[in-house]
Amino acid sequence: MNETLNCMETRRSVRGYKPDAIPADELIEEVAKAGTFAPTGMGAQSPVIVAVTNKEVRDRLSRLNAAVLGTQADPFYGAPVVLVVLADRSRPTHVYDGSLVMGNLMNAAHAVGLGSCWIHRAREVFDSEEGKALLRQWGIEGDYEGIGHCVLGYPAEGQPKAAKPRKPDYVRWVR
Repeated sequence: MNETLNCMETRRSVRGYKPDAIPADELIEEVAKAGTFAPTGMGAQSPVIVAVTNKEVRDRLSRLNAAVLGTQADPFYGAPVVLVVLADRSRPTHVYDGSLVMGNLMNAAHAVGLGSCWIHRAREVFDSEEGKALLRQWGIEGDYEGIGHCVLGYPAEGQPKAAKPRKPDYVRWVR
């Protein structure tokens, strides 16, 4: 089977991570770079990727996300790295553009041996005053919407779970 297709078929969301840091920024850079090659409407490249490896900032993002969810648990499943995907709301395709970036990030993570998971609630986090303050602190100006948090790390024991069988009518042919 083609290596790219195999990667897409075998990637799974990881919902439990070893606490180990990813030892080389190069792996994170490879994953982030793959995100920059996602298709975007009219090639406008509306998304921005923020690579968070600082534990304090990672934990702050986790707390903000958990507050939206109404829980104290870590919604990032212990992953040590968060790639935040934001997209410029002035672009009519910004949600789709950011979603394609998220897909590329997750497939690239799997390709380099990392686990990943798309964590929602980025829109709510970055629409909050504290989230907007983080964007300003990071030098991100304009009207950006949080699309997703792509958490990265080494999968914990028993992760990822096996894929569910594909539903029989997933693809419908019109010939």
